[in-house]
Amino acid sequence: MQLNQLLVVIDPTSKDSQPSLERAAWVAKRSQSAVELLICEYNSALDGGFFFDGPAQQKARESLLNNLSIWLDKLAQPLRDDGLTVTTEVRWGKPLHSMVLQRIDELKPDLVFRDATTHSLLQRLFFNNTSWQLIRQCPAPLWLVRKGEWKAERICAALDPVHSADTEAALDHLLVESTAHLAKTLGMQADYMHSYAPLPRTMVFDSELVAAYDQYVERSAKQHRDAFEKLMVNYPVEKANRHLLEGFPEESIPAFVQERGIDLLVMGAVSRGNLENALIGNTAERVLEAVQTDLLVIKPPRPAQ
Repeated sequence: MQLNQLLVVIDPTSKDSQPSLERAAWVAKRSQSAVELLICEYNSALDGGFFFDGPAQQKARESLLNNLSIWLDKLAQPLRDDGLTVTTEVRWGKPLHSMVLQRIDELKPDLVFRDATTHSLLQRLFFNNTSWQLIRQCPAPLWLVRKGEWKAERICAALDPVHSADTEAALDHLLVESTAHLAKTLGMQADYMHSYAPLPRTMVFDSELVAAYDQYVERSAKQHRDAFEKLMVNYPVEKANRHLLEGFPEESIPAFVQERGIDLLVMGAVSRGNLENALIGNTAERVLEAVQTDLLVIKPPRPAQ
């Protein structure tokens, strides 16, 4: 993972606090990355000519964007004073995630930062939350920033080495390598974790399977342990920093994050088709609802066109 260009999606409705900017500034100072601050604005009152005539509406819109540009420059100045290269960009349009994705395609940043908030299942199902859209569609690594104290001590990659898809296997290695690079560059302790959940006893109804359930659990544990060790064999990671967890990921991962004081959780996301994208089933999304720490979502590289 390179750290040459960062993109920060600024929330223009929050004048007092910009957690994503704070986190990006922290990363930029340690990696000497360039930073762009981006605002994508839209107000229906300034679109369509309901309350203004054409020239007056255009003037009002330009005034709004100019004021936002001035505000962005004020946010950028402390970083510039620290010697960082900081640019600003203000755009008009909707929906927000499409505008952000458009700028990502143009700028091709190495990391995208955005504030993370917890939203209801209903909101996710109806696709009206920018974070979920970016998790699914953002081609660059997406750092979702939680509000609160940032200790900047521990980073952890959540891995899934038990699968048959080549894309996912390559993604696991990308997660390990990216986590190691970030840990070295940012001065953090790196951990690597895999969580698996054997079929619960209460869901086993066949009498023969019930009798052999304990053996099944042992075989399952061995399968995951062997796959995890195989994945990590060529990486210089101490055993104390490798963690095999038993339990549903949406339960065991947040518990591990809290117990270990993880500051940044690194997860992979693989698109699996339009229908499954429309419904909630992606582990990264379920975990995001439960963890109270920063989340870095990484996707496999796009195939060459």
